[in-house]
Amino acid sequence: MMPMRAAIRFLALNLFAATMLAGTSVQAGTFSCRETPIVQPVAALSGLATRVTQGRSLEILAIGSSSTEGIGASAKDKTYPARLRAMLGKAWPNLSVDIVNAGIGGETAPQTLVRLKKALAERRYDLVIWQVGTNDAVNGGDLAKFRSMVTEGIAMVRQAGPSLAILDPQFFPGVREPERYRSFVEAIAETARLQSVPVFTRYDAMREWYGRDAQGFTSALSSDGFHMSDAGYDCLARDMATALVGMATPPRAVVAQSR
Repeated sequence: MMPMRAAIRFLALNLFAATMLAGTSVQAGTFSCRETPIVQPVAALSGLATRVTQGRSLEILAIGSSSTEGIGASAKDKTYPARLRAMLGKAWPNLSVDIVNAGIGGETAPQTLVRLKKALAERRYDLVIWQVGTNDAVNGGDLAKFRSMVTEGIAMVRQAGPSLAILDPQFFPGVREPERYRSFVEAIAETARLQSVPVFTRYDAMREWYGRDAQGFTSALSSDGFHMSDAGYDCLARDMATALVGMATPPRAVVAQSR
């Protein structure tokens, strides 16, 4: 039997997904966006759940490199943070949702950590979405040092107070040294798991997209075959929004019934 908390999330996710897809075309070119689970079913963000339940404003920091900045998108409102903001606004109409896009293309983890520390000191956020790992892997960074950077970033956000979710690297067919690239993805997953931090598993989700339709997948990427396109960012944002709604579903007490 499905645990009560999992059942509640399952219903919330399905309801939200239906809302997002109703009357909306999710077709872009030859790429068809289908809902793909992007976090572990047991993932939770209790701080975010409290915020949503209380009906207050929601301040989110999206920080990272080109995928956050939106390289490959045709306009600022086509980036994943912009699309995510629009979708969360529909999911939580009583909340004022604001997402600050702090993405800078080409950054590696050490560079982003400097900006993350400054951002957390200057403003209060309820949630940080940290996109990390792609450039560290592509540029041949040291894996052990990268693990330390991820651990440091997690500690930094926790000390500041916001909830945290990590967005891992994208998948693209032209990746060089795929085993090395994958090792960075796995390092993020392992480090986050040890710290009980949820990860938006973009790499696995995009591999699933590619496996379903390799030809159509090209439309989820921009013309450089590396960054995401409008369609890719939109589909990513849909999966992330669905996941956030699930992770922000507050637990409910199970009341024993007498027979």
